[in-house]
Amino acid sequence: MLARCLSGSLHGIEALAVTVEVDLVPGLPGLQLVGLPDAAIQESRERVRSALRNSGFRGPLVRVVVNLAPADLRKEGPSFDLPIALALLVASGQLDGPLLANLCCAGELGLDGSLRPCRGILAIANLAATQNVRALVVPSANAAEASLVPGLTVRAAHSLSEVVDLLHQPQPLAPKHISKAAVTAKITRRPNDQLHPLLDCALGHKALALAAAGGHHLLMVGPPGCGKTLLAQHLAQLLPPLTRQEALEITSIHSVAGMLKSTPQLMQQRPFRAPHHSCTIAALVGGGANPRPGELSLAHGGVLFLDELAEFPRKVLDQLRQPLEEGVIRLSRARQTCAFPSQITLVAATNPCPCGWFGDEEHPCRCSQSQRQRYWSRLSGPLLDRLDLQLRLKHLPAAQLRKSVTGFTPTDLNDQKLIGIEQILRARARMLVRNPDGKLNRDLSAQDLGQIGQLDEKALELWEQVVNHRRLSARSGLRILRVARSLADLHDQDKVNKSAIAETMCFRSFDCGDAKEDFAIIAKQLAS
Repeated sequence: MLARCLSGSLHGIEALAVTVEVDLVPGLPGLQLVGLPDAAIQESRERVRSALRNSGFRGPLVRVVVNLAPADLRKEGPSFDLPIALALLVASGQLDGPLLANLCCAGELGLDGSLRPCRGILAIANLAATQNVRALVVPSANAAEASLVPGLTVRAAHSLSEVVDLLHQPQPLAPKHISKAAVTAKITRRPNDQLHPLLDCALGHKALALAAAGGHHLLMVGPPGCGKTLLAQHLAQLLPPLTRQEALEITSIHSVAGMLKSTPQLMQQRPFRAPHHSCTIAALVGGGANPRPGELSLAHGGVLFLDELAEFPRKVLDQLRQPLEEGVIRLSRARQTCAFPSQITLVAATNPCPCGWFGDEEHPCRCSQSQRQRYWSRLSGPLLDRLDLQLRLKHLPAAQLRKSVTGFTPTDLNDQKLIGIEQILRARARMLVRNPDGKLNRDLSAQDLGQIGQLDEKALELWEQVVNHRRLSARSGLRILRVARSLADLHDQDKVNKSAIAETMCFRSFDCGDAKEDFAIIAKQLAS
């Protein structure tokens, strides 16, 4: 007898429909799997046999052929254990065939017949909702994750025998109760949340506000202990709350990566990923025979922090160039191509030289010129081109450290003029209303800047002089206008004036040209 059961196979962050077909044919007892299964699926033969026996069912004493259709799609993971076992019960006459009609299943079986959670259930649930199945059966540990998909009937069980009992219930499978906490993504913040006042650096605070408001990428260069890591960690707190659609997409990525076992609900915070500089290309951008998301995709919608940037191998860093431009990373393999979203805000930090003290007024640098050149040669020009905000930091004075220990007075906080979250949220709202398709300012094209950028004529004249003097690339020149647009939004200004262009040049420390001459040009334009 031939039996079928519906399931799904992960492909990138999505799931593709797979039909599990089981047939009993004359021959020596055994279970053969076809349809390009990986090693984990091949091993399901032993798991299914033991699970059936220990759950009180009899194993077939004939040859069993299991086909995973379509046959040209590679399948991976243990999530096919449950549909194989149910289809085998139908094929052997121990379960009525109509009970599996239009039913989707996924789950890993233990040798005792228990159901264990598996990764990617949210993607399979999305697939099941589009296929209009009558129900999705998953392990109990995956129930909350599957219930995030609206309009889908989800049934959960702890074991194979419990699944069979659910299918034999006289009433149709009813939707599982979904808790309100599992389907909402809300971030609670205090209205007066601000940056930590440890860093007496107005330029650093403004750079973080611009990165949060316009999504601009940020590079910080400074000696050890000057607060680069502290600034990067505060950026995640300044980003706006997640929308439900963003939360679903981010949760789906983490589900495919197998990182939701401890938190089976919508992610409520924007991700902050900080990989070590020893990570490989596959760890950073994703990879494998069946590609999985890397740190770049796990940071989607949030912050990717690369500390000690110059310690990363150059071939690893150059993998970031295309994803930073397009917001998606495409991994091509011999049989498939997967696309992982990577709309991130990149924050990078590095020392100015191997010893870390080049340019410091109090600590002499011990590095030679050739050592500094080799150190910076790991950062290619095209990569630096893509970093909108480039900031130099100095070490913290002892008086500032003392205030962070003894406490800041209200006067100290007012003097620093820290930018609050409310101001950033207003700038983000202004940007999303004005820009087409809700684009961030960092993603505006030259045509978008001309149509909706509201660039003042004098601002364009100043911008043109600086671009010509520094011999900037077209990419760098456009990025200056994008940052200036975000700066105007942060100041609640409709038009980008020449003051915004001048202030933006404070965040382009590593472009070619003489900065003193640039500021002379800027001062002359502002005076006029």
